[in-house]
Amino acid sequence: MSTAAAKQPHPRGLMTLFFTEMWERMSYYGMRALLVLFMVDAVDKGGLGLTDKTATAIYGLYTAIVYLAALPGGWIGDRLLGAKGGVWWGGIVIALGHLVLGLPWDATFYLGLLVVALGSGLLKSNMSALVGQLYPEGGGRRDAGFTIFYMGVNIGAFIGPLICSYLGEKVGWRWGFSAASVGMILGLVQFKLTERHLAGTGIRHPHPGQNVARDWTVLGVGMAVLSVFTVLCMAGVVRLDPVSLAKSTTGVILGIAGLFFVWVFGFAGLNREEKKRYGVVVVLFAASAVFWAGFEQVGSSFTIFAERFTVRTLGSWEIPTGWFQSVNPLLIVVLAPVIASLWVTLQRRNSEPSLSVKIAAALIALALGFLVAAWASQRALATGPVWPTWLLSVYLLHTIGELFLSPVGLSAVTKLVPPRLIGQTMGIWFLGTALGNLLAGLLAGQVTGSETAAMPARFLQVVGTAGGVGLLLLLCARPIQRLMIGIK
Repeated sequence: MSTAAAKQPHPRGLMTLFFTEMWERMSYYGMRALLVLFMVDAVDKGGLGLTDKTATAIYGLYTAIVYLAALPGGWIGDRLLGAKGGVWWGGIVIALGHLVLGLPWDATFYLGLLVVALGSGLLKSNMSALVGQLYPEGGGRRDAGFTIFYMGVNIGAFIGPLICSYLGEKVGWRWGFSAASVGMILGLVQFKLTERHLAGTGIRHPHPGQNVARDWTVLGVGMAVLSVFTVLCMAGVVRLDPVSLAKSTTGVILGIAGLFFVWVFGFAGLNREEKKRYGVVVVLFAASAVFWAGFEQVGSSFTIFAERFTVRTLGSWEIPTGWFQSVNPLLIVVLAPVIASLWVTLQRRNSEPSLSVKIAAALIALALGFLVAAWASQRALATGPVWPTWLLSVYLLHTIGELFLSPVGLSAVTKLVPPRLIGQTMGIWFLGTALGNLLAGLLAGQVTGSETAAMPARFLQVVGTAGGVGLLLLLCARPIQRLMIGIK
């Protein structure tokens, strides 16, 4: 890409997507900040009274379903609604789910979680596809655009816990959940008012041999089966153990990803160069799963650490536990413009690091954060609650890793795959995140509650795994880059 292209202003449609995603993430992260705390809180205090292991497994399942649903969500966007339609209808479903979460009945709580997760999956994969379509020229400008978009994600993620956690922890849990619905509704209003800036973007691409009526029937049958299963679970006819379900779902996700890649390489009609690029997508999938398995401790084991092992008092006032989840997005808002500018500047000087090097750096930063977390947990178990500076240091290192992996990975996927498969492949990218979230929930159950004494050792295991994968990616940087020849 030329220097002149790098200096071009970003499309106006980026702001439409920026603010839509900002409000959607406000609702998602606001509710997420409450989730584990609500589930482990005593019944007489308005909580569900669950054990740490069960609550963190449910947390992992919920966050995994959000990303797992991105695969059918991408399919719906590709074949039926177009990316813009996927974003609009996904937002509507999310708003309805948050309204259900606010109802004062435990029986509808899990239904609300499922509805929010399904709506988020539909919106997420199509939103990312829309951003990519605003930058058909590719290059560092697209990476910068995704990083700016990622700021919108994190402004919402910063606001959400501040509002929802305060209401949930200080007023009542259901007030916190209800507040999340307001954010999504505001996002929908903003999307419709500024949708004109997306003219010509996000339309449905024709698929050779597609039978639209058949595809709608497949979707209808799938939703009917899911609805019947949900009703049976709510009625108590089908009983599920969250921990066992999380473990089995891990295998299901690996199976789905494997089948998708078999189909892509064998039956999707790709040429040789396209298959090479999909090889890079496989690498991104695996690296993403490892990264998010560690990073997503922020909503589970790190939340419990903040609640039980961190000093949270300012004079006579106690800081809401959920407010700690606003630290990461605040750091991203501060650091994202710096990183976005860095990529463009390095590209102009022909010294931008390769995709593999960026992802490797993200995993090494994650490993360093867990090294700090292991030290902090060892001190907390030995001497009692520690200063919040320990957690803040972990969040800083993990935030740096996130900025090296997430926006760059999103951008890379949109560049590597042909337009007819972009929604589905974004779903696979988020499927890697789903796998990471499931593993995160299971890991959190092994470092809290009755397993608290194992916390330092488990965190050190993450150091070894994430650091090892990061070093392997550094060693393989050149072979991976050769698979991307022709990609800007």
